[in-house]
Amino acid sequence: MKRESFSKLLEWPVTVYRFYYNGFKGQSKWSRQIWIIIILKLFIMFFILKLFFFPNFLKSKYNNDKDRGDYVIEQLTKPKNQ
Repeated sequence: MKRESFSKLLEWPVTVYRFYYNGFKGQSKWSRQIWIIIILKLFIMFFILKLFFFPNFLKSKYNNDKDRGDYVIEQLTKPKNQ
């Protein structure tokens, strides 16, 4: 890899960050509040609800990774009529 292309590879995350930072900085107060509500709702949906309503079924039913893997393969390969 050429030195110039390597430096460009390291540059793009900074460019993306500046793009979003400037975009959010230029928003009105109302739109920033909407983004905060959206991020809060996503956090609640994906992190809080998972903790309470979706327990780790495989860890509670099987003691080791081999048994868990066997169960998953069995469920994926089993015909639907059974």
